[in-house]
Amino acid sequence: MLNIVIFGAPGSGKGTQSDRLIAERGLFHISTGDVLRDHMRRGTDLGNTARQFIDQGQLIPDQLMTDILANVLDDNRDAAARGVIFDGFPRTIAQAEALERMLAERGTAVTMVIGLEVDEKELIERILNRGRLTGRSDDTLETARKRLDVYHRQTSPLRDYYRERGLYRPVEGTGGIDAVARRIAALLDE
Repeated sequence: MLNIVIFGAPGSGKGTQSDRLIAERGLFHISTGDVLRDHMRRGTDLGNTARQFIDQGQLIPDQLMTDILANVLDDNRDAAARGVIFDGFPRTIAQAEALERMLAERGTAVTMVIGLEVDEKELIERILNRGRLTGRSDDTLETARKRLDVYHRQTSPLRDYYRERGLYRPVEGTGGIDAVARRIAALLDE
């Protein structure tokens, strides 16, 4: 079972590269952002709670995210049998530890963490462009800056956490989508 964490700042291409891996490797994709946006669109209690955090550029509480992820995995056991791409999770060391425990309870573990490395100026440009193209309400300049600040303070320490475990693999995330996908494929084929 190939369990991959796609890691990187907002706008680094996690979703785009996840889509490529799904198509090429037949892995099940869990995007916590997509799950949360679906709940917000449907107006569920979870969605309303999540919107309060997201609209302020804050992270969703760890326990809430872990519970959501466990439910998605359990509800899609067959689809996830070959492996899973975790996109947007974990975002904190506490979430990484929770993910390890949850996967261990299911007899598996994280195989590799692919870290998409992109310059901050380009990240902001990508986020704003995505907002223009998709209409995502959380892709404004102010929210992008807040999300990047939260990323640097709370999420980037995961890089060292996964390096210490021998799981982190940095990938240059700039250039065309195909070029980045080839870099990732080379890592997975090692």
